[in-house]
Amino acid sequence: MAAEKKQAAKASRVRLFVDAPIAADLELKLESAQSHYIGTVMRLAPGDTLSIFNGRDGEWRAAIAGLKRGACTLKPEAQARPQQASSGPWLLFAPVKSSRTELLIEKATELGVSALWPVTTQYSQSKLAKPERYRAHAVEAAEQCGRLDVPKIQPLAALTAVLEEWPTDRRLLFCDEAGGPPVLEALEALVAGPPGPWAILIGPEGGFSAEERADIRTRRFSVPVSLGPRTLRAETAAVAALSLWQAVLGDLRLGN
Repeated sequence: MAAEKKQAAKASRVRLFVDAPIAADLELKLESAQSHYIGTVMRLAPGDTLSIFNGRDGEWRAAIAGLKRGACTLKPEAQARPQQASSGPWLLFAPVKSSRTELLIEKATELGVSALWPVTTQYSQSKLAKPERYRAHAVEAAEQCGRLDVPKIQPLAALTAVLEEWPTDRRLLFCDEAGGPPVLEALEALVAGPPGPWAILIGPEGGFSAEERADIRTRRFSVPVSLGPRTLRAETAAVAALSLWQAVLGDLRLGN
């Protein structure tokens, strides 16, 4: 009995993103990596249940209908949570070393970003992006943190080009290492204003050039702020800015 309870508890913690429609009694065939995870890593068996989501149809409880080497079939049974629209900001960032960019993506996903947008700047350390790896880390983070969707991964683009095509109704929190109003003070001043979509821009390890800084500050949608007296690494700046935005304007105000 104790072993059965332990197995049931383990199954209840398993949560997977599936890139397919979810509906009652619609069987889903998992990819080989997910099948391996369920059967070999978690040691689940036919009849065990787990949670699945796809970013469109909410979260469902699903039973393992079939499990063989490299192949697992799930049968959705009931919706546990309805789908909700993502209200988090976009995050624009300059890619840095792989491990640190992956950490940034993981934490940004946990903090509710709706899109991740790698950009190149004059002082970018890297001009390369790995969208498939970014997507994989975002999926894993979404599975772990309980969100119902996975942030969209935008293709790598030059910051100047992105700003030229920017939707003017979306405000941009410009985290400027050269200084500006304290971020918390700036955000609190906007609480009473009209709601609307947001994005957050953090710089590369070398910071923004004077030309970039001047250009960003002239944009009507830009809200320049300072993240404090210390120079933060890119992943730290992302976590700090997102946490403060969520606390003042986002879903950290709402609780569970």
